[in-house]
Amino acid sequence: MSTTSTAATLVRTRDALAAALAAQDARGARRAVVMTMGALHEGHLSLVRQARAAADAVVVTIFVNPLQFGPAEDLSRYPRDLERDLALLSGPGLLGPGDVVFAPAPDEVYPDGDPLVRVSAGPLGAVLEGAARPGHLDGVLTVVLKLLHLTRPQVALFGRKDAQQLAAVRRMVRDLDVPVEVVGAPLVRDADGLALSSRNAYLSRQDRARALGLSRALAAATEQARAGAGATQVVAAARETLVQAGVDELGYVALVDPDTFATVGDDHTGPALLLLAARVGATRLIDNAEVRLMPPGARDGGPA
Repeated sequence: MSTTSTAATLVRTRDALAAALAAQDARGARRAVVMTMGALHEGHLSLVRQARAAADAVVVTIFVNPLQFGPAEDLSRYPRDLERDLALLSGPGLLGPGDVVFAPAPDEVYPDGDPLVRVSAGPLGAVLEGAARPGHLDGVLTVVLKLLHLTRPQVALFGRKDAQQLAAVRRMVRDLDVPVEVVGAPLVRDADGLALSSRNAYLSRQDRARALGLSRALAAATEQARAGAGATQVVAAARETLVQAGVDELGYVALVDPDTFATVGDDHTGPALLLLAARVGATRLIDNAEVRLMPPGARDGGPA
């Protein structure tokens, strides 16, 4: 089934998707894909705008992927509002004629049920988000690879908010020789500093105030790094700020190598990635920021 308007073409099946992509191919279009689970917000729309700038044709996928949810997670209550999502995507500078929204049902993506063969995230899937949510990154990579095969883009855009997911996708594409350019787009925040997430809709007003502790923790840690602190002090500043904010459960505070996600020590200099996870009320939130650790001499006031 497909629906065409003055905006994009909505398709729900593989066959309809193939027909829409053939029309793009017929005009020699360079294609970009943005993969979402719906419940769109400005972070998603910023990805679509960047896709619009990077390619002649854009495909947005809207699919709540059951493989990446654990047994006790929020698959059944994850927000779904396709009509609202389509209205947002038709806004200025977003999707237009010739672009495609692919919004399949689970049995269209997984026609034989849960796949017997899946993509493994390897060591990246065993730490941080992988440790907190066993199997999550395997489920993400499996659906990403399937959607890359189905949409055949030249460019795929992913937000940097899910930094570990982005790293895993990049490694999968490199290790498995997938012919696509992966672009990481900047994290988008609300005016109060909270990183945009579809799950922010779960937060009460009081919970949202406490959730701002994540962005404040990143700011405190970044300030420590700029002042010449080592990894231990940077992590401690973030952790202390989160505790003071009153989060209900501290998941992790980690300073890692941006490529390997291995924890860095006080001898590390140069770029590092600070990753946070915390539960506020019933909602689990993640956030991250890039920091740069100075050489020991610079920390002591000497030359860098």
